[in-house]
This record gives sequence, structure tokens and C-alpha cells, in this order.
Amino acid sequence: MRTLSIDIETYSPINLAKAGVYKYCNHPDFQILLFSYAIDSCTVRTVDLASGEQLPAKILRALDDPAVVKLAYNAAFERTCLSAYLSRPLDPAGWRCSMIWAATLGLPLSLKNVGAVLNLDAQKMSEGKELIKYFCIPDKHGHQRLPGSDPDGWRLFKTYNVRDVEVETQIRSKLSNFPVPDYLWEQYEVDQQINDRGIRIDTTLAANAITIDEEHRAQALARAQELTGLENPASPLQLQKWLNQHGCPIESMAKNAVDEALVSASGEVKEALELRQELSRSSVAKYRKMIDVTCTDQRAHGLLQFYGANRTGRWAGRLVQVQNLPRNYLPDLTQARGLVRDGNGETLEMLYSSVPDTLSQLIRTAFIPSEGHRLIVADYSAIEARVLAWLAGEETTLAAFKNGEDLYCATASAMFGVPVEKHGANSELRQKGKIAVLACGYNGSVGALKAMGALKMGLSKDELQPIVDAWRQANPNIVQLWHEVDNAATRAISTSKPVTLRNLGFEKKSGMLFITLPSGRCLAYVKPGIGVNRFGGTSITYWGQGVARKWQKLGTYGGKLVENIVQATARDLLAEAITRIENSGHRIVMHIHDEVVINEPINSGITVADICALMNELPERTAGLPIDAAGYECGFYQKD
Repeated sequence: MRTLSIDIETYSPINLAKAGVYKYCNHPDFQILLFSYAIDSCTVRTVDLASGEQLPAKILRALDDPAVVKLAYNAAFERTCLSAYLSRPLDPAGWRCSMIWAATLGLPLSLKNVGAVLNLDAQKMSEGKELIKYFCIPDKHGHQRLPGSDPDGWRLFKTYNVRDVEVETQIRSKLSNFPVPDYLWEQYEVDQQINDRGIRIDTTLAANAITIDEEHRAQALARAQELTGLENPASPLQLQKWLNQHGCPIESMAKNAVDEALVSASGEVKEALELRQELSRSSVAKYRKMIDVTCTDQRAHGLLQFYGANRTGRWAGRLVQVQNLPRNYLPDLTQARGLVRDGNGETLEMLYSSVPDTLSQLIRTAFIPSEGHRLIVADYSAIEARVLAWLAGEETTLAAFKNGEDLYCATASAMFGVPVEKHGANSELRQKGKIAVLACGYNGSVGALKAMGALKMGLSKDELQPIVDAWRQANPNIVQLWHEVDNAATRAISTSKPVTLRNLGFEKKSGMLFITLPSGRCLAYVKPGIGVNRFGGTSITYWGQGVARKWQKLGTYGGKLVENIVQATARDLLAEAITRIENSGHRIVMHIHDEVVINEPINSGITVADICALMNELPERTAGLPIDAAGYECGFYQKD
């Protein structure tokens, strides 16, 4: 036996989408109902566990044998469920996920959609959705429906389970010309270990934050009702009408409109608008999700999706969405956290101007180390800007990084031709340098500046185009890179011949455009072509998931491709650092964008500098890239 293809059907009272697979199979009533498998290229067989059949001994041995490659679509689900079923953890080593394989080629993540895109002979059965609802989810009385309750349906369910293995096998056959490199599977195995480990959650803090928020909202709603006389002042339409009647014409109750109206508001109108702000803030959704997903070990697992962003290969957040956490800027974070953890909402309201905002800032602090441990947080400083300058050969920017200069000051100085110091000469120009760095690096223009909040930062509309022009004049090599990448991709698509651009490669083969990164990893674009954009110019096209995850033709251009390349290169540096840190014996519990969070014993003697040194180790291929990791340690997660 060399390979074992697996698909399972399961039952649990826990909502899988809401709580995640770890809590789903952590429930005492969790069961594996069906286990369909194929050994090597043999016929698919089904073990009807729900009807009393047992897994064959050779299958049990194979699950523990690293020499047997276990294959599944979304293999994390099968492996985690089987670990719970067998009451022992199954090592991620030797498991291969067809979903990840599909993602590396720019394909959708769902089995059904991949089958449709690849036009497979065997497609996922449409009846499966109703069968899963019937057999895998409790009925309205909370009871499990057994196979005997619908014998015909159960037979069809077994056929559905077999079909999934057949579809998965066909997918792998279709993708066989583009195997996933071994080093990527090794990164996947490390990722699975991190997800299995999970991170400890302070459920007391989370629960009390929810309670305090509910009490505050009730008080704010009561005050708004008293002030306005409205039955439901939380209703945008009712409050908008009241404001119009009280001398405050407002076009909508959107956040921007309310903020603008508050500038000139006074008296009851001002208070009504402030109450609207309080009632519209969603500050506890992530606390609720933490409670939903935390298992009996008081840890949240499965928060990261390997290759979740298939255009770049970056991780995506799942469940709590740790890639999108509010920042904290309270100077007395520990005090505020203590009040919430103690359930002292009254004092919290006295000391802080906005309870929802305070609770929002404390979300990060609900992630805590294990007993006897501390968190070490380390991240790459301005990694995208560094990688972009390195790929483009923008020597002025690279020199600024190597000399430890403030990037935004250096950028502003290059843009305006004068010295700029953060708290000194021409310091007012630093903000323009910052917004330019954030908005202009990937061919962004005035629209990008606006989207980044340039107008809210005090810049006028008349200043925006000059900022774009000044940034581009100060960064000619980056501007050139956009055009070079666009031209290289266009030539590769048009001629079907490989194109090399310094340390990047472009090649069209088998109906795909591959961009080879400095790491050797490839970005994939399905069915590439040359079309016309909305401005009437030439545009690169490919197929991917667009709005509402619909598979459709999409357009791209040099600046966007550069963004993909830069983010993917930064991702590769992080992935390699994660592996180094894990192989050095340190335990990562979470990582967010370009940051790692490590659960380190208090008395280990390991310092922040030790972790940063591991992150700063670079392969030879990145010679000249001025990377810089910095960090801190803490008793609860926070943004330093």
C-alpha cells in the first residue's frame, strides 16, 4: 500500500461552520458514520461504521504509517475527525490535501466547484446536501436520524460518499502534471501542527466582555429612547427622520455621515449622534466567536487556513479571523483588561469614554499563553515595502532600510527634496510620505490615496495627484517594475515562450500562466489571455473567483501582478521562518500577516532577540534584501 484515499461522513450536534472541526469532533456525541477509501488505484470501498462495521486492521495500520500517503480533499477535516474517533492524534506527516493542491493552481477551494471547473467525468452528487442535513445534523428535537429511519436514503448516502472519493481521485489525476513541491507539503505539515496546538483563550474575559457590552447597549438604547421618544432609536430610518426634524439634515446613518454631522452638532442632536455611534459599534462579535470555538482544553484550534489566499499562497483567517483584529492603543491596557475580566462594567464606563471601543481594543488580550508560559511576538518590519524595493532595485529605499532610517521620512524626503525628520525638520511631510508608501506601491493613484483615508488625514483633494506624481518620480525603478512585469506576462501569454525578468520567471503552459518567484514557488493564473480593459486598453485576463466567489473571467495589470509577487515573496519568507522557529523547538500558536506569536516557557532563557535572529536568517537567493524583525514579550497578546 502506497496511498490511501479517504472521505468520511460524520455526525455531531455542534454546528461545524460556526464552531470549527476541532470543537465539532470534541463533542461526546461525535461519530464517524461512513468511511470510504481506495488503496492505491483500487476500487473504492465503504465501511458503514454507523451500522456496526469496523475499520479493517490494515487501514488502522496505514493511518499511523508515515510511509503510506493519506489523500483527502480538505484533509485537515478527515485527519482531525479520525484523531477524535481513534482517541489519539494522527501525525500530519504523510497527509496530502487535494484542496491545497488545487489552491496552488489558482482553483476554487470547494470540491464541488473544482470538479465543475475541471469538467470532471464524475461530479459531486447534488443530492449530498439534503442527505447531510438528514443524517449528519440532529433533527428539530435534537435527535440523531439513524440509517434505519430511511434505508433508501442511507444507500444513496453511501453512494454519495463513494462518489466523493472518485471525484477527489479524478482531481488529483487532472493536477498530476503540476505536483506540489515537497517543501510546500512540509510547510503544510507544520501548519497543521500549529492548528492542532491552538492558542489558549481567556474565556472569562470574553464572557464578561459580552455581558458588559449587553448592559451598556441596554443603557444606551434606553437613554436614546428617552432622548428621542422613538420606539427604536437603533433603527437608521427612525433616527434619520428624527435628526432631520431637529435641524440636522443627514443623507444616511452611515459611519462617515454620522462622523461628519458630529463636527457641527450640539445639544440633544449631538448626544443622539453619539448614542448612534455607541449602538452601531460591533465590539463583541469576536468574543462570541472565541466562546463558540474554544474546546474543552480552553484553546481555540484551526484558526489558520494554509494557502487560503490562492492568488499569493498566504494564510487566511478562519473562525475568529485573527488576520483582522482591532488594534489597541490604550495606554493602560492592563487596567482596562482587569476591569473587564472582573466584570466591573460600572468602573469601566466611568474611566473610559467609549465602552464599545475599549472592549474592541481588548479583543487581542483574550489570546493568552499556557500556564507557566509567556508570549513572544515578533514580526517583519515593513516587509512588503522592503521586498518591493528589493525586487525593483530601488537603491535609495534599500539604503534607507539598511541605514535604519524611518521609511516614511525617507520617502517624503525623496518626494519633496528636503530633509524630513519624524519629530524635527519638515515633520509635517512624513504623513504624506506614509500615505504614499501605503497607497502608491502597486500602481495606486488618487483613488488608492482616498481609499487609504488620505482626505481624513487632513490632505486636500488638490494635494493627491501631486503626491502620486512625487512618489513615482522618487521611485522610478518601482514604476518600471510595474511595466516590466506587465510586459513579461503579456509576452509569455502571447508567445507561449518562457520569459525571464531578473529573479522572476513567466511561462504559459497547459492553459496556465505561471509566475516563478525567487523561492522557486509558482503563482498560477488559470486560462490566461489578452483582452480589453474598461479604459479601452490592453489587459491581461485569467479565470478565478470574483464577487460572491463566482468563477469568472478577471482582469489584472502590472501593478496588481507586482502586488501578488511581493505579497507571495513575503509569504515565503514568513513560511520559512515559521519552519525554522518550529524546528528550533519553539512553539508557534498563531501568526498574523508577517507576525508570529510563540508560546514560550517563562524560564526557558529564550529572549525576543533569539526569536528575531531566527526570523532574520535568510537564504542566499535573497542577498541584498534588508530584512528586519523586531518583537516583544507579553502576558497576553497585544499590539506593541
